Amino acid sequence: MRVRTWWWASAWFLTSMGWSGAAYAQAGQPPKVDPGDTAFVLLSAALVMLMTPGLALFYGGMVRRKNALATIMQSFICLALVGVAWVVYGYSLAFGPDKGGLIGGLEWVGLRNVGLDPNPDYAPTIPHQAFMIYQAMFAVITPALITGAFAERMKFKAYVVFVCLWSTLVYIPVAHWVWGAGGWLRTLGALDFAGGTVVHITSGVSALVAALLIGKRLHYPSEDMRPHNVTITLCGTGLLWFGWFGFNAGSALSAGKLSVVAFVATNTAAAAAALAWMFLEWWDRGEPNVLGAASGAVAGLVGITPAAGFVSPMSAIVIGLGAGALCYLAVVKLRPMLGYDDSLDTFGIHGVGGVWGALATGLFASKLVNETGNNGLFAGNPAQVLIQLAGVAATVVYAVLISFVLLKALDATMGLRVKEEAEEEGLDLSEHGQLAYDPL
Repeated sequence: MRVRTWWWASAWFLTSMGWSGAAYAQAGQPPKVDPGDTAFVLLSAALVMLMTPGLALFYGGMVRRKNALATIMQSFICLALVGVAWVVYGYSLAFGPDKGGLIGGLEWVGLRNVGLDPNPDYAPTIPHQAFMIYQAMFAVITPALITGAFAERMKFKAYVVFVCLWSTLVYIPVAHWVWGAGGWLRTLGALDFAGGTVVHITSGVSALVAALLIGKRLHYPSEDMRPHNVTITLCGTGLLWFGWFGFNAGSALSAGKLSVVAFVATNTAAAAAALAWMFLEWWDRGEPNVLGAASGAVAGLVGITPAAGFVSPMSAIVIGLGAGALCYLAVVKLRPMLGYDDSLDTFGIHGVGGVWGALATGLFASKLVNETGNNGLFAGNPAQVLIQLAGVAATVVYAVLISFVLLKALDATMGLRVKEEAEEEGLDLSEHGQLAYDPL
């Protein structure tokens, strides 16, 4: 009797969570899956996944050696936390049936009805689950970006709760606004090819809120806090640049002309931004800084993300140059002037670069490049700039407000920051009981 009860309970659970045959095959003739497009999107998903370990190295090399392992862990654990939450409820709320343009429904919870046939609302030539897992990798890396703002001083347990709540309350709604079928910004006509608004603006402005609320590192800026290993940071930069092709070109969701457009624009903008930052710093400070060149490349990748599938290669150069110059000014001039401690310049690169990229899309987008998009200002449609500005403003206000409330609530209940002695000792040992390196 117990075996029969267990069997029926298991069958009900699996069926309710979407693992019945109905989730994988629909009545009638299903849409045709293109094997080439499917392989391309799965490879792109793997490249985007690689960006999170790449980010871990990029950030890990920029902190002091006593915090290297803790910083890497903050990025790595997002793969696990968001990876599970996305399957259980995140994908349904972000891309599920629209509820008033603000959020998706619960019809796809546990991937119920998310099967192996294409969903024409998103990607008509690949399995629905391929689109789902591709989008999961975007959701994974976004909260990891924020960690650069509070590196070397946040409690790990508070961080774990923050990632889960922030992903649910900030990332998921904004993803639905911009990319979800029926989302209000998508309906308005806002252009965001691969996440300038959804990924970079949300994380960048939330990072600034976190840096201000958590406060400066002990002894900042009087103590030497230079990166402990720029070589590791450059390796992370290379992995980010490599993975970004999956981020941007993969957002075409098929192997074709549009993916080529996005691939070329991505590489071109990153190269232009690296040069802009390097030469500007060389002129301003008298030396071509290695970390600056790496930061410039990332700034260019951020700036081109929303525009990658809508602009020509020459426009990508302009966007890259603008990203390199503006992010340099934000990091080297604005941050010291205002005195806040955004440890690894998440706001200066992702916030500023994301805003520039979103607005630049409204300037340079052309239907000659992508006929499914809109023309921008320089193609005769000045209204697109206003639409982009509306999307930026709404995202900034929402992300700042929710992040502020969330961080305040966590600080009041469990505390955000480690004790001073733990910070002096280093988070590697005080939070994780391990060291990245043998003691000197």
